[in-house]
Amino acid sequence: MPRPGSTYFHSSPEPTIGVEIELFIVDKSSYDLVSGAPGILDSFKDDPRVKPELLESIIEINTDICHNVKDVRDDLKGRLAKVLDVVEAADMSLISCGTHPFAHWSDARVTRNERYQGFLQRMQFPVRRLLITGQHVHIGVESGEKAVAIVNGLLRYIPHFIGLSANSPFWEGLVTGLTSTRMKVFEAMPTAGLPPRLTNYSEFQRFLRTLQRANAIESIREVWWDLRPHPGFGTVEIRAFDAVPTIDDMAALTALSHCLVVALSELYDNGQQLPVLSEWVVRENKWRAVRYGLDADIIIDDEGNQATLRSSVLEVLERLGPYAERLGCTDDLFALEEVVNGHPHYRTQLQIYEDSGDLAAVVKRTVETLKNCC
Repeated sequence: MPRPGSTYFHSSPEPTIGVEIELFIVDKSSYDLVSGAPGILDSFKDDPRVKPELLESIIEINTDICHNVKDVRDDLKGRLAKVLDVVEAADMSLISCGTHPFAHWSDARVTRNERYQGFLQRMQFPVRRLLITGQHVHIGVESGEKAVAIVNGLLRYIPHFIGLSANSPFWEGLVTGLTSTRMKVFEAMPTAGLPPRLTNYSEFQRFLRTLQRANAIESIREVWWDLRPHPGFGTVEIRAFDAVPTIDDMAALTALSHCLVVALSELYDNGQQLPVLSEWVVRENKWRAVRYGLDADIIIDDEGNQATLRSSVLEVLERLGPYAERLGCTDDLFALEEVVNGHPHYRTQLQIYEDSGDLAAVVKRTVETLKNCC
């Protein structure tokens, strides 16, 4: 097993899956954020899959290593049900969305452990503002070289990840005009945002060693790119998703991640060049998805030609159909068509607010949606 801070890539011979979800803790009556994580975690001292996060008003739930999306769904459902029992007994609730609609970051308390307090000392304001939650998906790959190639190939799909998961149109009680406010808040961190296009795994190792020796980071855990190779787990990690409302939504994003990584892995094995776009195109497409969600037009080549993000997502789903069938996640993958053709998560929140004029009503609906899926 690699030591902490090691750049050795711990190979995953099979495309196994691991999922991390972050959830806000709110008061059951007022729907305000509460610093409930320490009390909740006291009930899960023997469960390493229920973990603290940077802020005491957020809790993280991780799956075990899973072999397919069904395993992920069953794992999340069972573990989340246990956490909800503890939370509800303490007159609290959980919500799964990228930002809390009306909470203020200045009221949030940083978790009292050495690692997170160290972040606060070093980074100050950007850390204090991280009142955001997301879903991270790990897919196992065989080598660091392949992981770097797949990350480069996945850059084209950043707007797809954002558009399908965007679920944070509010910040501190304001309609921001963005579909994923979480993404712009996170980008303030010094090692967050789009990854650089790396030539090979040696270049990635050099990057990590340089920042470690310069005391900029301790390990890969402080490199918060939207996509990254994870040496310790032997995975490609997709970190571009907002937290989404239900376990079905989480499973659908996991299916997309699984199919895409396996498809790109096979292209790599066959000696085919993975499709890439220029860095400035990737950056512009990311912004368009953050701003407009699935209503964005994205750039599809270096000539500046465009397509609607909706049509592009549907084309990707169609191409991934054979992989989904082989991996046993067809229903989960094509559930994303309902997001494309129906009501994206950010629009649901905005519609509830438009109908009620009350941000607490948005949180109430989000609480009920998560609870009902367990």
